[in-house]
Amino acid sequence: MDSKDFLHKLLLTPSPTGYEQPVQRLVRQRMKRYADSIETDLHGNVIVALNPKAPRKVMLAGHCDQIGLMVRHITSDGYLYVSALGGIDVGVLHGSRVTIHSDKGAVDGIIGRKPIHAQTGEERDKTKNDIERVWIDIGAKDQKDAERRVSIGDVATFHLSVLELGNQLVSAPGLDDKVGLFVAMEVLRLCSRKKLNVGLYAVSTVQEEVGLRGATTSAYGINPEVGIAIDVTHASDNPGNENAKATPCKLGSGPTICAGPNINPVVEKMLRDSAKKTKSSFQISPSTRPLGNDANTIQVARGGVAAASIGIPNRYMHTQAEVCSYKDIELAIKILVHFVTSITSKTDFRPL
Repeated sequence: MDSKDFLHKLLLTPSPTGYEQPVQRLVRQRMKRYADSIETDLHGNVIVALNPKAPRKVMLAGHCDQIGLMVRHITSDGYLYVSALGGIDVGVLHGSRVTIHSDKGAVDGIIGRKPIHAQTGEERDKTKNDIERVWIDIGAKDQKDAERRVSIGDVATFHLSVLELGNQLVSAPGLDDKVGLFVAMEVLRLCSRKKLNVGLYAVSTVQEEVGLRGATTSAYGINPEVGIAIDVTHASDNPGNENAKATPCKLGSGPTICAGPNINPVVEKMLRDSAKKTKSSFQISPSTRPLGNDANTIQVARGGVAAASIGIPNRYMHTQAEVCSYKDIELAIKILVHFVTSITSKTDFRPL
């Protein structure tokens, strides 16, 4: 399959947090022809390596898990009540198509909503929704009919689809963070054609959405010198951005390179230099605190890691209609390939 097909297959493969095995199987199948080794650890992280005998190690992390739902109750009428897996925005759930990924197969459903005609004034004005009041309708006649198809503990995602928009934009649930996973694997694929001075580890990390857990365990196991998280970041170029003083972040203007205490200054400078040398546009994303992505925990693994973060601008994060730019994805890959191949035996990542 070509690279774009691989990205689309990632987006069409379910991986709710804690249940990432289907997408991890796809990663292993894709990368086996390019890697020197592939390992799945006990946590479920898939670690794809080039030149693993090299003493210096660079880790690229893209988390494969996506937000989802878990069935917690089936009513006598056959409706499903759910709990959130990760940071669900309950406000976008009502009326959505979802898929329950049952041992019995995929089951389509919709999330019900009291019609506006029947809502009280308080219900119409309420902006904060309660997931305890959200139900899934799978068209079951009653509880027994529902239980023939689904079970308590089954997980669900938004209906998985890919929609291409104008100006090289793509929309899908799960762009957070399958675009980052895709970038990490594409960098390794392209680096497999080159001579490296380091061992390169592209990691499809698990359970980022519930506490950066996969990056914690995989970074400990790999013990890299450099670790770069590749994740989505909030785009500001839409009417929902009301903070005129926020740092701008636009789709199609290149990936972001983070700056701040979570970021090793040597790696940051090398990433900026790589962008300039490959004539790749980029944006700066400043953060005065540790980041909310895998770079946070990678930085403090074992004795410390030279950490950095690349962001792919994303509109409507954690909804069923996230939007990213193919151009930003491609530029992130170019920057990272140059960065990895520019490391020599003399490169010193200590912030002196």
